[in-house]
Amino acid sequence: MSFIDTLKRSLGFDEESREPVTDYADDILENDFYIAPEQPFYEIILIRPRTADDMDYVFDQIVEENNPVIVDLGFLENEGPDGFQMAGKKIKILRKEHKAEAISLCKGSEKNMIILTPSRIKIIKKG
Repeated sequence: MSFIDTLKRSLGFDEESREPVTDYADDILENDFYIAPEQPFYEIILIRPRTADDMDYVFDQIVEENNPVIVDLGFLENEGPDGFQMAGKKIKILRKEHKAEAISLCKGSEKNMIILTPSRIKIIKKG
């Protein structure tokens, strides 16, 4: 059975006569309709946080807006342990309590980039 045959059958067409079995199928075929995704697009935020407020913004983007965020923690890491530890705690909360994913993209002397995604967005890491 082809995809088209399966689709016609699911809309209520009889396979033998190719006529609609129910009035519901007529309504579907006569009226235009579309299926809209729950969220039509995602914004991907790129940020280099410098303060706790910047990390709160990252947190809100992931938890409330469901947007992935690429974070460069290089500034916080180079400025001292307090800001960097605060960022690490927020990322840990995102991962444990909100099931966010965090994957390191690159780490160097000036950059420490991580992508953080909400639980509904899956990142697949390939070879």
